Amino acid sequence: MEPADLPGLALVRAAGPVEALAFIRGSAAGSPELERAMSAVLADAGVPRWPGLADALTRWRPRVGDLAPERDLAMIGRLGGTLLIPEDDAWPAALGDLELAAPIALWLRGRLRELPPLERCVAVVGSRDSTAYGANVAGEVAHGLVGRGFTVISGGAYGIDAHAHRGALGGNPGRWPATVAIMAGGLDRFYPAGNEELLRAVADAGALVAEVPPGTNPTRYRFLQRNRLIAALAAATVVVEARWRSGALNTAHHADALSRPVGAVPGSVYSANSAGCHRILREGSAVCVTDVAEVAELAGAAGSNLAAEPVGAAARHDGLAVEDLLLMDALPVASVTTPQKLCSVAGLGLPAVLAGLGRLEVMGLAERGGAGWRRKR
Repeated sequence: MEPADLPGLALVRAAGPVEALAFIRGSAAGSPELERAMSAVLADAGVPRWPGLADALTRWRPRVGDLAPERDLAMIGRLGGTLLIPEDDAWPAALGDLELAAPIALWLRGRLRELPPLERCVAVVGSRDSTAYGANVAGEVAHGLVGRGFTVISGGAYGIDAHAHRGALGGNPGRWPATVAIMAGGLDRFYPAGNEELLRAVADAGALVAEVPPGTNPTRYRFLQRNRLIAALAAATVVVEARWRSGALNTAHHADALSRPVGAVPGSVYSANSAGCHRILREGSAVCVTDVAEVAELAGAAGSNLAAEPVGAAARHDGLAVEDLLLMDALPVASVTTPQKLCSVAGLGLPAVLAGLGRLEVMGLAERGGAGWRRKR
């Protein structure tokens, strides 16, 4: 079955994995009772109509002859990896939010035998053809997240994914897994080949993860389906750069559908690589993030990891009432003027001008000068 094959997952849900495989291996063209049970599971998942069990069997049965689970398990074992299934204690509970679309198994290769908890993971994704701006932002954000105790999840691809993994590896103090790559193909090969050295480093510091067995080729469909795993395993997803139509936006949409917070980094309005980020900001499915503190706040529980508000230099007129502001604006700097003249310039009555001059004098903003008043330098 392909990833997120909902009829196949409904079959496993209705019959159990052992019985489901036995049914596919068998010669029966269908089972009314089983099809009704599958239809009920699919309806609960929001799929009211589907082609039926006979149609699904024409997709599954040609692949039965290629099954070699013992070979696949031996392969992942030689690579130092393991297989996780939902019955394992180490199975990520966060995948339950995918409901019927949750994978039936995960293949892991690397240092980890258990993925970090949801609240300590942040996904950093973006375009493969990243700009220098996007590369710098992705690296800095990932580096800072790891320094704050988060694990960075991405897709191991060229561009923003690669810069996020590199930034995480550079920021790892060695006390927790720095980064995890969710792959679209089998873990017996590093894809893309140009990232082999990087992916080996990711495995050494964290893990490579796939829902397809060794020997499976990455395809466009599998890339899109693995995006749901990136979104589900992270407490928040940040899109650093994305074109108007981008796989990174697919990850963001999965996160939004799971009610996970989504952040987008703004870029130049002239940059096509930021058009997708601006799109989801305009649509309201993402919030604007500009540094690691804002990303950490996005990923934290309500009231935690709050980013510090920027503090600017205080102006002399901060806190003044409207009448005092009018009066201060009317005061000359190089010469002096009378209260009567200030009444005309500021548009205030004489009692208000006299009271205001007293307040401004106490605050060090006005001073007497001969026969009149002026603004204190």
